[in-house]
Amino acid sequence: MRTDDDADETLMLRYRDGDAGAFEHLYARHKGPLYRYLLRQCGQPAVAEELFQDIWLKLIAARGGYAVQAKFSTWLYRIAHNRLVDHYRASARGLPLSYADDCPEWENIPAPAGVQPEVWDDRRRQSERLLALLAELPEAQREALLLKEEAGLSLEDIAQATGTGRETVKSRLRYALARLRHSLGDPS
Repeated sequence: MRTDDDADETLMLRYRDGDAGAFEHLYARHKGPLYRYLLRQCGQPAVAEELFQDIWLKLIAARGGYAVQAKFSTWLYRIAHNRLVDHYRASARGLPLSYADDCPEWENIPAPAGVQPEVWDDRRRQSERLLALLAELPEAQREALLLKEEAGLSLEDIAQATGTGRETVKSRLRYALARLRHSLGDPS
């Protein structure tokens, strides 16, 4: 259980005030989810790595002016969202239409002890299928889903991080989940 001393916001304030160890804690806590979010959004490891590095550099550069105005994770993913949008704008494809539309790592889930190999193979195939379907989602829907599932952000935090309304986030999540369920053959 986290205490106030190891809350993200407290760690960032300590880092702002010169405690390099606080940054190490924040980085260790958020590096996996942030990288996976970027990788799932852009689909290219080299690009995801570049964006990942840029985001941490932006965080380091902004530390002097940091003030707690939102959850740290919301602030971090707002930086990530903005950097991702900048990347899309600079690419030949341009900003995906789904950004204008209002409409725990799945691949490495550990198997319980004693699971038969054929069950593990089935789980691996399901994970690969889910990751492929996730990649097919419109970028804005995929982003909302990843921010909820990978980063653990609430609807309000996702809205704040992406600069959209709460109802837009709900719609994007609803459409993303419906699309995944339909593609997986789940009638619910």
